Amino acid sequence: MLPGFLTRAVELLLGREGRSLHLKTAGTATVVLGGVMLVGSWAVVAAEHGARGANLTTYPRALWWSIETATTVGYGDFFPVTLWGRVVGSVVMVAGITTYGLVTAALATWFVGREQRRRHQLVHGAEELGEEAVRALHARFDRLERMVGGKGEESGG
Repeated sequence: MLPGFLTRAVELLLGREGRSLHLKTAGTATVVLGGVMLVGSWAVVAAEHGARGANLTTYPRALWWSIETATTVGYGDFFPVTLWGRVVGSVVMVAGITTYGLVTAALATWFVGREQRRRHQLVHGAEELGEEAVRALHARFDRLERMVGGKGEESGG
C-alpha cells in the first residue's frame, strides 16, 4: 500500500502532463528535498557516530534535525559536532532554502498568471462589448439616415 501511495504522490508532485514548468520544477525540488532530508539524516548519524558530545545518534533525532535545518528553524536542540556532520547540514540547508524559494516562486507565478488570464478575459470581453455597441450605433445611424433621407426625398420632389 505504501509504495503505491508514494508513487502516486511523486506523480502528483512532478505533474507529468498538463502542468506548467514552474510547478513541475517546484514539485521536483520538493521530492529532491525529501530525499536529501532522508539521506542527510542517515549521513549525519554516520558522521556523528562515536564523536564526543554528539547528540545526533539516532535516525529519528537526525530526521527531526534535518527538518529543522531544511526549514531553517534551527531550534538548537540537535546539532552536528563533526566536520562531516556540518557538511551534511550545509547540504540540507541549501536544499531546503532552494526548495522553499522555488515553491514560493511557483506560487507567485501561478497567482500572477491567474490574474493576467482574468484581466485578459475582462479586456477581451470589454472589446467585444465595445464592438457590439459600435455595431448597434452604426445600425441606428443607418436607420436614421434612411429615415431622414427618405423624408428629404419626399419633401424635395
